[in-house]
Amino acid sequence: MNSPAICLPTTVATLYSDHHSWLKGWLQRRLGNAEQAADLAHDTFIRLLSSERVPVTLKEPRAFLTTVAQHLVSNHWRREKLEKAYLDALAQVPEQHAHSPEDRAILLETLVELDRLLDGLPAIVRRAFLLSQLEGQTHAEVAAALDISIPSVKRYILKALQRCYFADLSVA
Repeated sequence: MNSPAICLPTTVATLYSDHHSWLKGWLQRRLGNAEQAADLAHDTFIRLLSSERVPVTLKEPRAFLTTVAQHLVSNHWRREKLEKAYLDALAQVPEQHAHSPEDRAILLETLVELDRLLDGLPAIVRRAFLLSQLEGQTHAEVAAALDISIPSVKRYILKALQRCYFADLSVA
């Protein structure tokens, strides 16, 4: 089905009225959960409203919405995987060392944000950064664990730190 081209400034409103139900159904088929599908459909349109990169003309609005929504689905699945790993790690902590529910929520949000900030970096850069910053390993220990040189470890950690720092500046 060919949809007519849609132009700004009503692009997002028109996309919503014409395609919200379809997008929610598309997401529900992929996720198998109506509530999550509704949330991600909502998040898709919120993302479009806050973006300056919505094309002036869309010849294939459903393809455009699918691309945006698929990115959000990937983030959703990555967050679920991260949350499961975090909860599994918490289950291993002796009760006397367990964090309060508030602290756990803050730690999980921090891990999710860190994951978002490091997304797109090469795996070895992320791994070097995490070994250093989260596991407290020295540069020499990271170098040995990853079978790379200490200067490479320093370069990788710097690259990850720059990503975190400059991402923070773009939010401010």
